[in-house]
Amino acid sequence: MTLPPGEYADRRQRAQALMAKAGLAALLLTTEPEVRYFTGYLTRFWESPTRPWFLILPASGAPVAVIPAIGAPLMRRSGVEDIRSWNAPDLTDDGIGLLTDTLRELTGTNGAIGLPMGHETHLRMPLADFRRLGDTLGPSRLTDDRGILRRLRMVKSEAEIALIREACGIADRAFARVPQIARAGVGLDRVFRDFQRLCLDEGADFVPYLAGAAETGGYADVISPATATPLAAGDVLMLDTGLTRQGYFCDFDRNYSVGPPTAEVAAAHARLIDATRAGFDAARPGASAADLFHAMAAVCGAGPEDGRLGHGLGMQLTEWPSLIPGDHTVLEPGMVLTLEPFVRTGPGRLMVHEENIVIRDARAEWLSTPATAAIPVLEA
Repeated sequence: MTLPPGEYADRRQRAQALMAKAGLAALLLTTEPEVRYFTGYLTRFWESPTRPWFLILPASGAPVAVIPAIGAPLMRRSGVEDIRSWNAPDLTDDGIGLLTDTLRELTGTNGAIGLPMGHETHLRMPLADFRRLGDTLGPSRLTDDRGILRRLRMVKSEAEIALIREACGIADRAFARVPQIARAGVGLDRVFRDFQRLCLDEGADFVPYLAGAAETGGYADVISPATATPLAAGDVLMLDTGLTRQGYFCDFDRNYSVGPPTAEVAAAHARLIDATRAGFDAARPGASAADLFHAMAAVCGAGPEDGRLGHGLGMQLTEWPSLIPGDHTVLEPGMVLTLEPFVRTGPGRLMVHEENIVIRDARAEWLSTPATAAIPVLEA
């Protein structure tokens, strides 16, 4: 467990109260963040797609894990007492028979079983097995979880916020050391590798996500893999990291000018900071995700066709909500968000900036240390 045991008990109780209102006899959870949310079960073994994992939260009482035998010792240490396992992988029945029997035991013959089915969810089990489960139980019994998981996970506890703040602090320190590893003549791929080393050196558990770019006067996109092309004077280098600490992410970026920036690059960076601060100032309880989009868009010049300008953050790199014109999710204290405006610096070129914040009772609080208007300069 990465959080106090009482945190998981409180989550279960809040979920079960919402389940009672929704008429659900159980929640069936299949993905890493869903399982970890109720158990604290933290392992990198999820990287293997071979085995399915199931957690059932009944209408009352403790959760029941239906998992491959290889995971039982760690699940037991997470505080789950009712663990039912099989030797996986089983090419004939990879846990579905055991899962079916357990669901029947916990929900009877007619109880509705909720699964997260909306945006930013997926089903981590073979589709053929899911169909088999539905055919056996009755397909009408497997239903939407009514948004219960999304609603619960959007608002973080102080313990969760502390871990996200710790992850942000690690990234802050790594970004401050970028001048040690990046200068003209160094390949972008080497910068990527060395930056991940800096993150680990500063205390990251893992660096699951690192994106960036380096081009003259801005960059074309922010998701391409790094190439061996060396940095050159006039480049704008951007690094965007999603490192984790005890299972919680940070997600923010920093821009650097290789050599003195042009007036256009300096102005674009300052404008990004102004847009980010406009989003920060708008981030108050009662405002909506769309309100934050519009506050930043008014400064950076983004339009509805330009995608989102930020998102939720927590156990996943991106969570609900999305800062887009159509997302009217109302902000509440405890929500952790990214603010991610961009500006165009020329044909086919842009610059982006990102910070992490948490909504508080009166106004937002920075979790990442906010960047200043002046773009940092690297040795040319």
